[in-house]
Formats: sequence, structure tokens, C-alpha cells
Amino acid sequence: MATPARSVGEEEGSELLLTEAGERECSWRLNFDGLRRVELVEEKPSGRLDHCLGVLAKEDVVAEYYQQQVEMLEGFGEMDVLTERGFLPKLSKEERDAIAKSETLAIRLSNVANMVLFIAKVYASVRSGSLAIIASTLDSLLDLLSGFILWFTAFSMQTPNPYKYPIGKRRMQPLGILVFASVMATLGLQIILESVRSLISDANEFNLTKDQERWVVDIMLSVTIVKLCLVVYCRSFTNEIVKAYAQDHFFDVVTNIIGLAAALLANYTKGWIDPVGAILLALYTIRTWSMTVLENVNSLVGRTAAPEFLQKLTYLCWNHHKAVRHIDTVRAYTFGSHYFVEVDIVLPSEMPLREAHDIGEALQEKLELLPEVERAFVHLDYEYTHRPEHAQTHDT
Repeated sequence: MATPARSVGEEEGSELLLTEAGERECSWRLNFDGLRRVELVEEKPSGRLDHCLGVLAKEDVVAEYYQQQVEMLEGFGEMDVLTERGFLPKLSKEERDAIAKSETLAIRLSNVANMVLFIAKVYASVRSGSLAIIASTLDSLLDLLSGFILWFTAFSMQTPNPYKYPIGKRRMQPLGILVFASVMATLGLQIILESVRSLISDANEFNLTKDQERWVVDIMLSVTIVKLCLVVYCRSFTNEIVKAYAQDHFFDVVTNIIGLAAALLANYTKGWIDPVGAILLALYTIRTWSMTVLENVNSLVGRTAAPEFLQKLTYLCWNHHKAVRHIDTVRAYTFGSHYFVEVDIVLPSEMPLREAHDIGEALQEKLELLPEVERAFVHLDYEYTHRPEHAQTHDT
């Protein structure tokens, strides 16, 4: 009867030995579990007047610093999951299909609404002749054409041609937006010139009949209410394209209110208010699209990723395999809406080629599982004292 008891003790001892061996096996990995503090996550910036005005007090700066550290640790935790499991947790197929359907519905509703409301605003512009209403209609044209560009580029990217485009068509979307923004900036400048010509001329009279005023007010208010509902609806999604539609709808709400207010004030007070309102709307539209142009230019020229993202990549590379002796280079730069990643790791010089290749290929697959990464390149080396590769490109 003593033998079973002894075997149970031996099994418990073997489990403890296996646990200790597993801990020693993973002891080479970086581990920040001991630094995770729940109370830091629960801390919220105070709602005092200085915070509301955008002025950070000392305690707000400290809270912001700790919040950044918490986000960094969360990113490291995500990399730990990828290292241990070899994949990132994903939704089920049914959940992904349901989300995709709702996102597609939001995009289609936005496109249909943009088309119908643009036609209504064109009618309001013709009935009123207001330059401010025309400038607001130009902003609706921007939304309509930008939606078409997003659809066309998405369709083009879904039909790859590895012979003509070996690295894909990711840059078609920012390139199309750049061309489109250039055309729209030209139209905005034309409206500004027409408004200035109207201001310096003697004909600043602006009169609407009661019937024209009723049509203009009804159309512009209806468009504004519909756009406001679309803002609330689209902001409930996490998809970046749907959120971009929400931002466009919000801009339409602003331009509609300004355009209608300028037209009514010009009708009841001074006629010069209408061209001034048109100039303000044109400048607002040009500024908004100029910021969009700058963002897309950065994605085309290969701007580096944020330091926080590079930290996550470095953490993932170091914890990938205990044979990694050194991390020489971690580089991530924009390629369209995603990143290209280049990593140089140092492995033992005596390691067989097959084993070194498997380590590098596994790391490449992990990097390309990240949703922000388009492609990843892993370079294997046996020392890091040499001159960095491609150094001549930085000297010119």
C-alpha cells in the first residue's frame, strides 16, 4: 500500500521539477509582469479647469506618463501572446462576418447619403445663387469623390498582379487621394477668387424670395440632420475607413451650418457676408485636405514608425528565440497605410544554416501577423561590429 503513495509523491515532485525547468527555460526572456500595476490603469486625468483648457498640471503630466507606461506594457503583453501562441487572438468567423456586414452597411449608407444630399445641395445652390452654399456643396463633392476613390483603390488592391506589381498596390490609395486633393484645392481657390471678385465689385446685393429661402433652409437643415445622424452612427465603429466617413460627415455638418448662416445673414443684413462665408468655407476645406495630403505624403515617402511601435518590435524580436545574441537593427517605415519592417538579428556563428533559417523565417511570420505590418524582412548575421548594411543610402 506504500507504493502508490510513493508514486504520487514522485509524480508531484516530477511536476515541480518540470515547472522549474520550464521557468529556467524561459528565464532568458524579458518579462514585465512584475511591473503591471492595476491602480495605474484606473487612474484618470483630473477634470479641472486647467485640464479642460489644455494646460497640463504637474499631476496631469505624471498621470499621462504612467498612462503611456501602461500602454507600453499592454503592447508588450500582446507581443508575449504572439511569442507563446504563435498567433494573435482573433474573433470567430461569425463575429468577423457580422462586423464586416455592419461596416459595409455603414459605408454604403454613407455613399448613398452623400450622393442624394449632394444632389439636394446642388439644387439649393441653383435656387439661391449663394456663394457660401456653393462652397458647402463643394465640400459634399469632396466627400462623394473621396468615397469613390476609397472604393476604387480598395477594389484595385483586391486584384493583385504579382508580375506587374510584385510588392502590391498599397500605395494606390494615398496616390489617388493626392491627385484628388490637388483638383479640389484648385476648385477651392477658384471659389475664393470668385468671392473676392464679388467683394470688390459694386454688386453685393443678395436677395432671396420667400419661396427660395424656404427651399434653401429646408434642404440645408435636412442635410445637416441626416449628416449628424450619420456621424453618431459611424462613430460607433472601430474600422478606420468608417471612422474617416464619420469625420467627413462631421465636416459636412460644420460647413452646412456656416453656409446656411452666411446666406441668411447676407439676405437680411449685408450682402458681403455671403462671399466672406464662401471664402471661410473654401479656406476650411483647403486646410482640411492639406492635412490629409501631408498624412498621405508621409505614407508615400517611407516615414518611420512611432517609437512605441519600434519598442514592441524589439521586444518581440528579443523574446523570439534564446539563440538571438544581439539585435542589430529594428526599422519600420510606412508603405501606404501599413509598414515595412526590417530586422537584423545576430545568431551564433557555429549554428547550422537550417536552424538559423528556421529561426529567421519564424520571426518573419510573427512580424507579418501584426495588423500594422505589410511585409517583414529578417536579416541574419553572426556579428554586429561591421558597418551597417545599406549605409551608402544614408550618406547621399
